[in-house]
Amino acid sequence: MPLIEVENLRKEYRNHVAVQDVSFSVEEGEIFGILGPNGAGKTTAVECVEGMRKRDGGRISVMGLDPLKDVAELRESIGIQLQQSELPPKMRVWEALELYSTFYRDPADWRRLIKDWGLSAKADAAYGSLSGGQQQRLSIALALVGNPRIAVFDELTTALDPHARRETWKLIEKVRAQDVTVLLVTHFMEEAERLCDRIAIIESGRVVALDTPSGLVSRVNEQQIIRFKPSVPLDDALLTALPEVDSVSRSRSQVTVTGKGNVVYAVISVLARNQIVANELRLEQASLDDAFVALTGAQPAAH
Repeated sequence: MPLIEVENLRKEYRNHVAVQDVSFSVEEGEIFGILGPNGAGKTTAVECVEGMRKRDGGRISVMGLDPLKDVAELRESIGIQLQQSELPPKMRVWEALELYSTFYRDPADWRRLIKDWGLSAKADAAYGSLSGGQQQRLSIALALVGNPRIAVFDELTTALDPHARRETWKLIEKVRAQDVTVLLVTHFMEEAERLCDRIAIIESGRVVALDTPSGLVSRVNEQQIIRFKPSVPLDDALLTALPEVDSVSRSRSQVTVTGKGNVVYAVISVLARNQIVANELRLEQASLDDAFVALTGAQPAAH
C-alpha cells in the first residue's frame, strides 16, 4: 500500500479553483517530487496532504489516516519545512530545536540533530545571523525533530546560491537514507531530476504528467545527437548501417550522428572495432527542462 494516496483532490478559494482533480501516490522510501511553475497549485496540494488546509473534494490517505479527521495523530509522523519558515531573528539554533521537540510525544534528541546536520559551531548563534545554507540545515533538522516517517520540503532551495543548493541536495538524500520518505515541492528542473524517483508535474491545478524523470524526458523526444571528430578518415556507411542510427552529417572535421535507443553504445562500439577514436565527443539529448516546457508551455526556473 502506498504511504500517501491522493485521489481527485480539489481545493478552491471563492471563485478560484487552485487544485482540481489531482491524483498521485507516494511509495515508502521514495523522494517524490511535486514540480510546476509558480502558482500552479503545488503548495496548496501538499498542504491538503499535511492537513494544514481543508480540501473541498477528493480523498487523501496518509499512512492510512485522513488528514482532516486524524490531524493530531498525523502530525506526529510528518515533518514539515514550510515555504515561509523564518524563525525570530534572535532565536538561537538550540532554542528552536528544543522548542520544536516539545511539540511531539517521542521527539528525536535535538542535541544529536545539531551534530548530525552540521550545526554544532552555530548552536548558540541567532537565526538571523545564519547563512542561507545554515538556515536550510536548521529547517531540515526542525522537520526531523519529531522522528517522522515522512518529511515535506517546500521550495527548500529557492533562495540559495548554486553551491548551497547542491549542498542541500546532499542533505535531502541523507534524509532519505535515514528511511524517511520525502515529498519535495520544487520548480527547479535540475533539482527534481537529481533527487526524485518520480515526479508529478502540476500545471494550473492539474497533474499533467506523472513518471520517473527519465520517463518524462522520453515522452518528449527519444532522439539523441552525438558529435565527435574521428581520429582517422571515417566511412559514413559504418554508422548508417547501424539500426540505432537515423542520420549522419558532417561539418568540416566534425561528424554528427542522430539516433535513438542504445545509439551511443552502438556508435562507440563500431568505432572501436575499426580502431577509430572519437575525439571531442559530445552527447546531446532531451532533458527534464525540455519535457517541462513541452508539457506545461512554461519556461523552467533559472538555476
